Amino acid sequence: MALLEADVNFVVVREFVARVRERALGADVMRSLTPGQTVVKIVLDELTALMGTSESRLAFSGRVPNVVMLVGLQGSGKTTAAAKLANLLRKQGRRPLMVACDVYRPAAIDQLVALGRELDVPVHRGEEGEDPVAIARAGVKEAVATMRDVVVIDTAGRLHVDEEMMAEAEHIRDSVRPDQVLMVIDAMTGQDAVTSASAFAERVDFDGVIVTKMDGDARGGAALSVRAVTGKPIKFVGAGEKLDALETFHPDRMAQRILGMGDVVTLIEKAQESVAVEEAAELEKRVRGSDFTLDDFLSQLQQVRKMGSLKDVLGMIPGMGRADRNALADARVDEAALDRTQAIILSMNAAERRKPQLINGQRRSRIARGSGTTVQEVNRLLDQFTQAKKLMRRMQAGKGRFPGPRGLSL
Repeated sequence: MALLEADVNFVVVREFVARVRERALGADVMRSLTPGQTVVKIVLDELTALMGTSESRLAFSGRVPNVVMLVGLQGSGKTTAAAKLANLLRKQGRRPLMVACDVYRPAAIDQLVALGRELDVPVHRGEEGEDPVAIARAGVKEAVATMRDVVVIDTAGRLHVDEEMMAEAEHIRDSVRPDQVLMVIDAMTGQDAVTSASAFAERVDFDGVIVTKMDGDARGGAALSVRAVTGKPIKFVGAGEKLDALETFHPDRMAQRILGMGDVVTLIEKAQESVAVEEAAELEKRVRGSDFTLDDFLSQLQQVRKMGSLKDVLGMIPGMGRADRNALADARVDEAALDRTQAIILSMNAAERRKPQLINGQRRSRIARGSGTTVQEVNRLLDQFTQAKKLMRRMQAGKGRFPGPRGLSL
């Protein structure tokens, strides 16, 4: 029922349940596990297998430039996905060039040019009404002339599958001979994604899938269905509007997140991207010396925000029960509260951030006016900071442990 509610194709669900039943009936229960835990393990294994056992990365050939072509329906997020992919490749040390071949959708070319300017990635553009095939060929030639090693081609889509769109995609593919053809699928389209993916697989024969809008209300049922029906691997997942919100798809991690087991590995990777090793070492030194200031508090806040949406970060933490995770999904994390906290700290002078005990009533009023907040919010922040410092001293006294409930050490 959970899979059907997540809009997974009925045939896929029926086959999945049959495989789980076959493995579960008569399965040996390990001494350290209960029968329920054994079933969870079987479901996790089968869910991971359904999504593709191991990650599937982009396969680059020896030629320069490599060409990656994006296809899909209009509204699936192709243009933004092209920019996100170019940004990811740029971070990996490559020199991408984007090509705008969507000459039909109003402002599509301007949108890609604006995204390229934001990323400092060049964009080859054509004019409205120009032949998309000619634009794609000219884009590859420009990449050769400017020594760009990857070309990301954004093609046009339609509101539904039609012959004109398919023929154009085939002509572009045959003209530039891309190393990878990726289909962009909106996670919220449900069963329609299976229909369009099957049509594209038959005519264009794409190599993998980018699933967008996974941060919305959808639970990824479309992604599971497309993988099972077409056999094409999911390569990337878009989980946010920001241009760095594109992740390599890891089937095992996604299966764990679906089953409420968290995703510690992805959480660690996000932390490594956001936190400099030198800064972390310096902060540890200051904490050990009880020299933690509001400047350090602000620095930590900014690094956490670099990791993305606070709700997404919390969703990767394991140990939450299903009820906790559902409550988190329904909760509205007040990101604006973090903005107010940052504004309050930045409204203090250097001496006040270094020694909060200097902040008397008159200073609190000035800080509240400067940050656009209330004195009560300033008091609340200072109380939270004091409690945090006390906790750190207790952890330091206990050599990294602090007393938990009923005398337990955690």
